[in-house]
Parts: sequence; C-alpha cells; structure tokens
Amino acid sequence: MTEPIRLLLADDHPVVRAGLRAVLETEPDLVVVAEAATAEEAVDRAQRGDVDVVLLDLRFGKGMTGAEATAAITARPDAPRVLIVTTYDTDADTLPAIEAGATGYLLKDAPPEDLAAAVRTAAAGRTTLAPTVADRLLNRLRHPTTALTRRETEVLTLVAQGLSNQAVGTRLHLTEGTVKSHLARIYAKLGADSRTAAVATATDLGLIRRRPRRR
Repeated sequence: MTEPIRLLLADDHPVVRAGLRAVLETEPDLVVVAEAATAEEAVDRAQRGDVDVVLLDLRFGKGMTGAEATAAITARPDAPRVLIVTTYDTDADTLPAIEAGATGYLLKDAPPEDLAAAVRTAAAGRTTLAPTVADRLLNRLRHPTTALTRRETEVLTLVAQGLSNQAVGTRLHLTEGTVKSHLARIYAKLGADSRTAAVATATDLGLIRRRPRRR
C-alpha cells in the first residue's frame, strides 16, 4: 500500500481550513497533518520534513504574503510542493506566486474532485492551473505586447489605489522619473492615454485586482 500524501493547510480563515480538511480527508490517500493561520507559520511548519504538499492562500491579514511564503518554502532542499488555493486570479496575484515556485494554482470555488486531483498532481511534481489562470497565461504568450511586467503591474496596482507618482516611487523604492517611464510603457501597451484609462483597461483584462467597493 502506498503512503498517503501528507498535507499542510495554510489559510487565515479557520472556516476555510475546516472546509478544506473536510473535503480532503474523505480521500483515502490524503491526510492533513497540520494547519497554519499565517504565512510565517506555514513556512516554519513546512520545514519539518513531514509534509508533501502545502495548500496555501495568497493573502493573509498581516505579515508575509502567500507568494513570499512560497518562495521561502520552495527554496529549501527537499521542499514540499506548494499548491496555491485562493480566490484571486489576476496577473498581480498569479505571476508572483508562480514565479516564486508554486506547483499549482487553484481557485477556492473549484469542485472537490478538482481539488483532490490538483493535490495528487502537485505531489507528483506536475502543474495544475485553474482554467481562468491557464487562459490568462496563454493569452500573455499569444499577445506579449499587452502583457505587463511584474514591476509595471506593481506600479499600476498602486496607481489604482490612488497613489501619486511620487508616492508610488516611495513605496517601490523608485525615482519619480522611473515611475513615469513605467507608466508610459503601460499606456503604450494598453492603448491608454491616462492613468484612469490604464487602470480601467487593466482591470477589465484581469491584469490588476478590481478595487473592492466601500460599504
């Protein structure tokens, strides 16, 4: 009999962790060995050598992000695989996580059977991507002229939050002139002639997150 796949669930919402555990533990070849409420806890727990796959959210309340945790986990020898399980599917979310070493990327609304299959695929070292994420990555390859670099995505995300060029530069440790250069390239790629138009286009294309409405 083969050994079960050992899982670490990392999410800052207890209800989400409980839901993942309930789904995964119905599978005879999967076992949840630990949970973590923060990215830092996930990094620490993943180092013990008794986890095969870490199911990791992207955004935690404070501290390290899921992408940062992914990089820290996968940088170690004999590291477990990281499967991102989140609600976010924009380029601003997916690209940093995949670049950090995530083996798979799944959305939380995936059917239970897809989740279990993605875990097994990740444990085998193969990639599973949510359909929307896979489509967006393919679109980047087919239309590279409209794809934003990671830095351009960071700049436009902060612009979408209402920050000035100077404030964006301060946040990203760039000169104001460099920020303007990034924006010029962003305008050219998106066919936009203003900050507002660039933000609207990038949001519609799923390149940056849609800002939540204030209640």
